[in-house]
Formats: sequence, C-alpha cells, structure tokens
Amino acid sequence: MISKKMENMVKNGSAIRAMFEEGKKMADKYGAENVYDFSLGNPSVEPPKEITEAIETVIKEYSPNYIHGYMLNPGYEEVRKKIADSINLRFGTGFTAKNIVMTVGAAGGMNVIMKSLLNPEDEVIVFSPYFGEYRSYTSNFDAKLVEISPDTATFQPKLDEFEAKITDRTRIVIVNSPNNPTGVVYSEDTIKKIAAILEKKQKEFGTSIYLLSDEPYRELAFDGVEVPYLTKYYNNTIVGYSFSKSLSLPGDRIGYLVIPDEADDSANIISAAGVATRILGFVNAPSLAQLVVSKCLDAKVDVEIYNRNRELLYNALLEYGYDCVKPEGAFYLFVKAFEADDKAFVAKAKEHRLLIVPGSTFGCAGYVRIAYCVDYNMIQRALPAFKALAEEYGAKK
Repeated sequence: MISKKMENMVKNGSAIRAMFEEGKKMADKYGAENVYDFSLGNPSVEPPKEITEAIETVIKEYSPNYIHGYMLNPGYEEVRKKIADSINLRFGTGFTAKNIVMTVGAAGGMNVIMKSLLNPEDEVIVFSPYFGEYRSYTSNFDAKLVEISPDTATFQPKLDEFEAKITDRTRIVIVNSPNNPTGVVYSEDTIKKIAAILEKKQKEFGTSIYLLSDEPYRELAFDGVEVPYLTKYYNNTIVGYSFSKSLSLPGDRIGYLVIPDEADDSANIISAAGVATRILGFVNAPSLAQLVVSKCLDAKVDVEIYNRNRELLYNALLEYGYDCVKPEGAFYLFVKAFEADDKAFVAKAKEHRLLIVPGSTFGCAGYVRIAYCVDYNMIQRALPAFKALAEEYGAKK
C-alpha cells in the first residue's frame, strides 16, 4: 500500500500532465496534425547554438572523471562564481559563489529551500493564479498553503488581502513573475508594496518572512517590459532560477538558488540548502549541465518566436469573443472560459481536439491556460477549432 499522502497526490495528479498524455493518445487516433495540444509548457524554440558548442568544449576541456564525478553539494565552485558574476553585471548586485546553490531545475531549488526553511504547520503564501505544483512542494514539508484570491481584472496581487492573511506562522511568500499561467509581470510598484508589507509584518511578529522569487520565465518578456530583480527591494529574498525556458533545456534539469548575505540567518540557510540538496536525494545538480550552462550565460533563445505566437493567438481569440489579459511574458494565455465550470469547458474544447488546462489547476476557476510555446503552423491550424468552440457557446465578437 502506498502512503496516505501519496494516495491523495496520485488521486489529484497533475491536470497538465494528464492532458499531455491524453494528447498523445488522440494524436495516435486522429493524426498528430489534427490534434492541437496547448497543454504543456514545453519550449518549442530550439536551444541556442552555444549549447551544442559548449557541450563539445566541455568534453574536450575536462577529464571524464571531472565531468561525471561528484563535487560539493552546492555545485562546482567555478560555475557558481560565473553565475554570481553574471547576475552582478546584469542587476548591480554583489553576490559571490557562496551565495549560489546549483539545483535540479527550479522545482528542485524550491524543494531545497522549503526543506531548509519550513517547519510543520508553517504557512506559505501564494498569489492566485499560481503554478499548481506549489501545493505539492508545500505539502512535502507538512506546511500550509495560503492562497490570495485573484484580481481577474489585472492579475496583479491583491495587496490588502495579502497583508490581512500574513500571520506569525507565515514563513515563505512565493512570487512568480513573469507568471505561470497568466504571463503577467508584477510591476516594480507592486514589488515595492509587497516588500513594505513584509517589512511591517516582520516587525509586528518578530519573525523572518522570506520572499521566494520563482523565475523560470525571467528572460521571456515582451514589448520592452522590465522584470524587477527582487533582492534589490527586500533583504529576505531568495531567488530560484531555471535554464529550462531561457535556454530551452527543460529535460536537463538545471537551475540555481540565490541566497543573499543580507537575508536573515543567510550563512545557516546556505549550509542547510547544501545539506537539503543531498538528503532530498539530488546529491548535486547534473554535473555536465552545470559546466555547459556556465559557458552560455549570455546566450538567449529567440524570444521573437514566442512573441509572434502570442500576437497571432491573442488577437485571433479576441476576434472570436474570448476574454484575456494580454501576457507581458512567459508563453501562456489565461483565458476566461465561456462557462463557470472550467473543467466542463476543457472537456468541450477536447471535442474540437483542443487540449488546454483548467484554471482551477492554478487556483483560479472559470479560466483556462493555453500554452503557446508550440509551432506557429499548429496555432494557425487550430484557429478554426477555437472559433468553432466560441461559436458553440454563442460568443459575441
């Protein structure tokens, strides 16, 4: 018999992955060209050429034992120094190698820092809509997830509700910007207000509240939008970064944590993160991937490809009568369903061979997420299906 906790997690497994698997079955039945899978945030843009070049260079430069062997749990010293230097150059910070912990993607990093900080019954605040796996990560450490309800007009955080829900058990506040699933970027004004509220509450309760900035989409921003670097606004900020989207390497599982010296008890948190990396079973982040990304810190994917997809799909859906806030980053549209039951709407979309994800997965019922990190031609082929779905509900243009 599996554990009670896992029994519940299996029962309420990822709707995103379930839809992705359904897409594979439908593709076998109807032909891949006749199924329009917008379920999974799997980058369609190829990694930059620098990645292949770096792999070849690493293999030539280093001995096999070095490439494939163990290193310190936080990662190669040389890699962490290069990442710290890169961040400092971009954002005017002052990090060193000791402030960087290499992680198994952003997910691994979030679990490492939660393992380091959370006691049972501690509270983790999230702003709805939010990446649904935050529920599982929080549950891993017997903490409590506290949701701030969504402002569906802008999808910026509801700050009054946020302030009211902070308690003496609040340990972590998660910010994800550009946001999955909305694509919204939290403004500098919003970040400053969040920081001010947290400073006030820390003094009120005499506690340390950590702002965890989950940043896999930092480089995917459009129209010149700036994504604030949160350590500059609030000392108790910890950054979780992933190269999965910025370099199209989701399967390589490589990212890092930034733990600033300014954070309360930073030396112990850094030590704990190294230990957590080991005892959670990661031991260390993938060695080859560490060395490769350290040589590609200035490389970029072609964000214009995602922007082209965004413009095509967003403008077409508006024309068909859909309601959506235009995303400023990431590669998702968060669209209002034509009925209150978002799961029923997703089922209806599937009849048109459209695979999308219910908003309730992200803590925001009545909406659906559409991942447009897909081939441009597939979006073009899917538009008649989106139009037919809207017409079935009698949507007005």
